[in-house]
Amino acid sequence: MSINHLSRVQEFLPGIVASDPSSTSAGTTPGSFSAAPQIAPGRAGAKTYSSPDTPGMPEPSSRTAWDFMPDDWSRQSGFEDNYECADAWQPPSDFQPVTQLEFARLGTITPEMLRVADREEHLTPEQVRDEVAAGRMVIPANKHHLKYNLDPMAIGRASKTKINANMGASPVSSGTSEEVEKLQWAERWGADTVMDLSTGGDLDACRSAIVENSTVPIGTVPIYSMIIGRRIEDLNAEIILDSLEHQAQQGVDYFTIHAGVLKEHLDLVKDRLIGIVSRGGSLLAKWMIHHDDQNPMYTLWDDICEVMKRHDVTFSIGDGLRPGGLADATDLAQLAELSTLGELTEKAWKKGVQVMIEGPGHVPLDQIEFNMKLQRRLCHGAPFYVLGPLVTDIFPGYDHITSCIGATSAAWHGASMLCYVTPKEHLGLPKKDDVKQGCVAYKIAAHSADVALGIPGSRDRDDDLTRARAALNWEKHFELSFDPDVARAYHDEDLDVDTDFCAMCGHDWCSVRISKEIQAFASGKAQEFQWENAKVTDALTEEQKEILEKRGVLSPDEVHRLASKTRRKMGAEESKADCHSDVATAEKAQLLQIIDTDAS
Repeated sequence: MSINHLSRVQEFLPGIVASDPSSTSAGTTPGSFSAAPQIAPGRAGAKTYSSPDTPGMPEPSSRTAWDFMPDDWSRQSGFEDNYECADAWQPPSDFQPVTQLEFARLGTITPEMLRVADREEHLTPEQVRDEVAAGRMVIPANKHHLKYNLDPMAIGRASKTKINANMGASPVSSGTSEEVEKLQWAERWGADTVMDLSTGGDLDACRSAIVENSTVPIGTVPIYSMIIGRRIEDLNAEIILDSLEHQAQQGVDYFTIHAGVLKEHLDLVKDRLIGIVSRGGSLLAKWMIHHDDQNPMYTLWDDICEVMKRHDVTFSIGDGLRPGGLADATDLAQLAELSTLGELTEKAWKKGVQVMIEGPGHVPLDQIEFNMKLQRRLCHGAPFYVLGPLVTDIFPGYDHITSCIGATSAAWHGASMLCYVTPKEHLGLPKKDDVKQGCVAYKIAAHSADVALGIPGSRDRDDDLTRARAALNWEKHFELSFDPDVARAYHDEDLDVDTDFCAMCGHDWCSVRISKEIQAFASGKAQEFQWENAKVTDALTEEQKEILEKRGVLSPDEVHRLASKTRRKMGAEESKADCHSDVATAEKAQLLQIIDTDAS
């Protein structure tokens, strides 16, 4: 008796309740296995886009920013059971909103919210406003930076996953012009925000240049500039508040403030393998030990909030006790600080300041979901901004890979923004190509998570590239790829003729060609992706030539041939190249490559 294999496997498929990442429901996949999205005002939208909770994970918080309103706002009668809307609250008569959070609480849709909704096509302006009001989304847009070229964006789990690129001059490397160049390079390769972590050179000039030239939000760690020319022990309230005010006026969009490292936490790190790896965290630990006093960032929190509020600077509350190795991950020091970050979030929301939370850097793969969902609980859904995390420690030089593995998992389980790690992590200051490699790795992580979460439309470009690949339409294939220059250069390295088979398999073994030729299959037959199959490709661009030179696989002569080829020299001036599958073999196509391009 034959087994009904179809029904045998269908019973194991989970119920698909999430939204479809394809706006056209393309293909035959059953769809996203993520949880059903909840995008609604207040606590009703606690999960937005999220992975299904593994049994035993912390539940979402039952509170939002609506639970932490300013003391001088009054609750309107008739809203005792539903106060998560503008109509439920009355601010003081002389109140003038400044921050995106304050506008959202009043029910106002700002120009920045409209721009976010335009960029996040699956969200309406009202949804953006409501997510900001609930504290689950931030729009880092310092009112001074808006005078330059800032293009407003949002960070939150209802929006697409964002990535941040770190850069900055150090005492031993780089300068302002190089950092501006790296800023523009990071923007080209998809960075949604950039952090200036300069610790050397003219910090003030570098910061101004970056803000004035950026289209993306800029973040800083202000304590770095606070101690230039002085010892950390000399840090005081005046220096802290004056430094924050100055950077806020320059237009910095978000500050990393390490206020969660408390004096009572320091005993918890004594037995760590690698102690405190955060620069800000270690500096403040030294200050507390020297003065035998509490973290000044913590004791000055209300005053810091006032500075942030005046300019609409968003908090990125720093994780000064993040683990610096797998052996220290998810320890009591890290979790005690996270609980403190929840307390600070509540206080900032009461002041009307936007908040996101920074998360751990080295976490084993099995602990990532717990970390993401504990933050969701303790910080009431405030956006989580995580570094990686790295899931192994033994691959220096490849930590853009070790970390983007963890970053994908982190975004799937709830992180809203991923701080990139470059190949130079732990080894030195990233150069231009390191910035590109870090950005690309993290765009992979962010996009993979968005597709998995079922964010509508997030898979459309993937589907179009699949259609182009099925049609063996190479030009469209490269056009849709994230890095067309690399894709074209790697293709031409093996077969610089656009055939209706691929260089990996050759003509006879090309499964895509065979599927396309089966009339009963839809594969490769999408009308808008058809093309004239065979042609000799154009000469490589300078960028593509550089890519192959860096690979070191081809000889200089071979790279030169690819970069200087012409259709006439390749024997395809008037008619299609002799490589089409109805007349050619893979061997002939390969033979075409070794023609002496100087012979004519």
